[in-house]
Amino acid sequence: MGHSSLDPAFGERRPWNEGRLQGAKRALKQQQVWAIRFWLDQHRRLRDRALFDLAIDSKLRGCDVVKVRIGDLVSGGRIRDRAVVVQQKTRRAVQFELMEAARKTMRAWLERRGGTLNDYVFPSRNDYMAHMSTRQYARLVHEWVTGIGLPPQEYGTHSLRRTKASIIYKATGNLRAVQILLGHAKIDSTVRYLGVDVEDALELAERTEV
Repeated sequence: MGHSSLDPAFGERRPWNEGRLQGAKRALKQQQVWAIRFWLDQHRRLRDRALFDLAIDSKLRGCDVVKVRIGDLVSGGRIRDRAVVVQQKTRRAVQFELMEAARKTMRAWLERRGGTLNDYVFPSRNDYMAHMSTRQYARLVHEWVTGIGLPPQEYGTHSLRRTKASIIYKATGNLRAVQILLGHAKIDSTVRYLGVDVEDALELAERTEV
């Protein structure tokens, strides 16, 4: 199916990505994180607040966030301070922290959600035993950023993965720490991921006396 290169209409066809922004999605700034939290609380979207907080603290890819099980976050009837998840893409285990705000909203969500340790934290709308799809997660992120007035085409699920990593890097300049937190095998991947360039490197060097 499709047009032949000899068709009269072939030259009039537009590229599928014409007018769309390509490339990495932007990380959220600190004030934008709190704006989304406020918006979710205002609309009493407990599940979404728990999902948002988990995504920010865990720094996981969307495909990993939606597959987190209750047992990954709960131990002895309480929410863990730290959790470990094996990443789908790399098959590498990555450890992450859950801050007090995330533990509080996760506790409230799981009390309402119920389930066993083997159940997914965020079930599918269509099958309660399955996990939320990455498409549904992406649609939710679209709603959240739109809700606080951000251009949705500039943000996505990867924005949440990048947010805390970017804030940590800007505050400390510690690429190795960010590499560990993101679960990257090579620091080169972290450099590309954060968009570190020569100017960043020079600024770090200027702040360091030997």
